[in-house]
Amino acid sequence: MSQHSADPAPNTALATVAGHRDWWRDAVIYQVYPRSFADSDGDGMGDLEGIRSRLPYLRALGVDAVWLSPFYASPQADAGYDVADYRAVDPMFGSLLDADALIRDAHAEGLRIIVDLVPNHSSDQYEWFKRALAEGPGSPLRNRYHFRPGKGVDGELPPNDWESVFGGPAWTRVPDGEWYLHLFAPEQPDFNWEHPAVGDEFRSILRFWLDMGVDGFRIDVAHGLVKAAGLPDLGTHDQLKLLGNDVMPFFDQDGVHAVYRDWRKILDEYAGEKIFVAEAWTPTVERTANYVRPDELHQAFNFQYLSTDWDAEELRRVIDRTLEAMRPVGAPATWVLSNHDVTRHATRFANPPGLGTQIRTAGERELGLRRARAATLLMLALPGSAYLYQGEELGLPDVVDLPDEVRQDPAYFRSAGQDGFRDGCRVPIPWTREGSSYGFGPGGSWLPQPSVWGELSVQAQQGVPGSTLELYRSALAVRRARPDLGAGETVEWLRAPEGVLAFRRGDFVCVANTTGEPVTIPAYGRVLLASGEVTEADGEARVPGDTTAWWASA
Repeated sequence: MSQHSADPAPNTALATVAGHRDWWRDAVIYQVYPRSFADSDGDGMGDLEGIRSRLPYLRALGVDAVWLSPFYASPQADAGYDVADYRAVDPMFGSLLDADALIRDAHAEGLRIIVDLVPNHSSDQYEWFKRALAEGPGSPLRNRYHFRPGKGVDGELPPNDWESVFGGPAWTRVPDGEWYLHLFAPEQPDFNWEHPAVGDEFRSILRFWLDMGVDGFRIDVAHGLVKAAGLPDLGTHDQLKLLGNDVMPFFDQDGVHAVYRDWRKILDEYAGEKIFVAEAWTPTVERTANYVRPDELHQAFNFQYLSTDWDAEELRRVIDRTLEAMRPVGAPATWVLSNHDVTRHATRFANPPGLGTQIRTAGERELGLRRARAATLLMLALPGSAYLYQGEELGLPDVVDLPDEVRQDPAYFRSAGQDGFRDGCRVPIPWTREGSSYGFGPGGSWLPQPSVWGELSVQAQQGVPGSTLELYRSALAVRRARPDLGAGETVEWLRAPEGVLAFRRGDFVCVANTTGEPVTIPAYGRVLLASGEVTEADGEARVPGDTTAWWASA
């Protein structure tokens, strides 16, 4: 009995789910990377109309909300995370009318829409920055960014030793001799959040999109807005290796929380339980919990969980620490395995542990998919909210052999920074078995798709028992049919063989075998779902290696 399904509860309109108070506490939220989801006009680039056409698919999948990565007007120096106009849609994705139609149609399907907000930095083509450069030193607009004179005899050295996350100095010198701070690409100058105009601007931006009807915001680099006073040097150690692992003068400063308390007041003015989700890389999950105190944000991504190897002991430790850290602040835990910045977990788990979240080799494909399916069932059984990244429901791997000439990740073109291989998880997803872009759009795709992707497409997997797509659909149907599954804040650990996680939540039991060998355990009742072939006899169950199973004990 490898896969059992349950009919999902009706999800016909947003009015239906609006009655589910605190919907975000156990929501399953699906990340759409717009340029790689669906292309409506054949230019090889995904767009809002393409997303709109696929909303019935997302509804049938069984998710509660859709998070859209940036679609704002942008020069696209960093795939839209360099915003030139926060109140406009980039023509490559459509128009504000398309955004309005997408939001309305999503609500009609019972789906909520969360949009990306990028408050740490703008594009260098943002009007403020262009004027600041044109007006020169002394311009009041330069105070809205971090402009500084350089060090050295002629100011030829950067103002401090900070490094860009993408590699190289975090400072760029302009022709008049001053330097400006950019923690990411030079085309992404950091705002100075000490300046009141910056706060005014983003309060206005929040209201603009809330008035458009969005249901929340995912906050990019939520930990980076406030910098330590005086912008002090960090020292000689390797800054890039410490990102997310140590206290940094440009990340996770306590002053950032005043910004979010201010924003929360705005959000609470609007009906319909709007939410904030933080992308906050912090040294510990306890520091992450600071972002989701009752008067701040609602959720924060759990990067500690995403970074954990497929290892029972490590997983249990991170699960326990996460639940313990969130409990005092009354926030739900969040769980995520893949996103647009890291290697997909079907490839990550196909490689030896300890390689991090940027992996350049395909690994053992069958092993990676088996572990990825098991890891997904484990994640969806935990209390809290879960995030899915587009295409993971198809079991897509990273594309690790993209030709250098097609790569667009800015980190790839800068030395000593991130590995620069994020393009591998951003390849457009396949919808059909045939076609120049496997149903992605009428034309080709902005990144080449592997020739084998036709057999991983939605068309190839839909309705096929045991397929990864049907496993996801069944898991989300079970979760929706059992409202207690995502709710709560604790798990009851059960005794299990080494390398096996087992926990109970009411009459529900989850067992995840992270070893490569089958294990025999008690049969906990009726098998609801399993990522592999579970067999039972004489009150015992045989769970294959790298497999997760769900039971109902009553």
